[in-house]
Amino acid sequence: MTVVKMHEAKTQLSRLVEEVNGGGEVVIARGNMRIAKLVPYTTTKRARKPGYLKGKIKIAADFDAPLPEEIVDGFGA
Repeated sequence: MTVVKMHEAKTQLSRLVEEVNGGGEVVIARGNMRIAKLVPYTTTKRARKPGYLKGKIKIAADFDAPLPEEIVDGFGA
């Protein structure tokens, strides 16, 4: 783990990001107090919960009924 002072972090940010990207750890300190940790960005996928939209979506009773002729004609069919 690399510990750097704030000034060094400002001037060497690109190098520190590459270090983190390569698997290293970087901690930024102000004086002798550690104040931040530079970590790689990760995305987390939320698990989809079945039924979480139940009762929130309404589908018309005639949703799958045949379209009126004037609409069908508009598609050139």
